[in-house]
Amino acid sequence: MSMEKLSITLPTEMVDVINAEIETGAFASTSEVIRAAMRTWMRQEEEHRERIAAIRARVQESLDDPRPDLTGDEMDAWLETLAVEPR
Repeated sequence: MSMEKLSITLPTEMVDVINAEIETGAFASTSEVIRAAMRTWMRQEEEHRERIAAIRARVQESLDDPRPDLTGDEMDAWLETLAVEPR
């Protein structure tokens, strides 16, 4: 993996957290803390993209469903049957 040096500005509170992690020995350097934070953020972003893609697929599936649309009254009646039917 190639590396590139960056210069960033962070609020004091974030710098204090980074320094505390280094002081406790959890990380050896500021760079390690930032790399760990970036890996976590990148993983969360990927999971978010996957969730959005799954939601879009379900919406598209619903839009493509060949069954006829239900009116509001028909939907209410159907939901009522779900509420009273034993499972």
